[in-house]
Amino acid sequence: MITRRSVALAFALAVLSGPAWAASGSATKMFDTDNDGTVDLAEVKKAASALFAKLDPDHDGTLDARELRGRLTAKERAAGDPDHDGTLTLDEYLSVVEQRFKAADPDNDGTLDANELKSRAGRALLRLLR
Repeated sequence: MITRRSVALAFALAVLSGPAWAASGSATKMFDTDNDGTVDLAEVKKAASALFAKLDPDHDGTLDARELRGRLTAKERAAGDPDHDGTLTLDEYLSVVEQRFKAADPDNDGTLDANELKSRAGRALLRLLR
């Protein structure tokens, strides 16, 4: 039997396990290699470079729309592709990552804390890193 309490509990669990919750603690811990409680651009680029290699199963040095699925929209992909070849090289991918990092860093201190990672811009950055 479904009760109001079970619905409330299910909702609470969904909220706590959703992207905003994951972005706060676990993302900081996952990418914070110097354990200072924040994530800086170097840490983010290191993670993005490692992910790029995993996303490139054909090892051609580029990511196409299929390999980037769910991380960038077609419009974002086109904006990050200055040579308009339909793919992103590592440098182009890291440029998009850097743009998203800067968008998620409104105080311009060069680091992202858990709250900044929970923001819309922070979640957009995390989509590139997972």
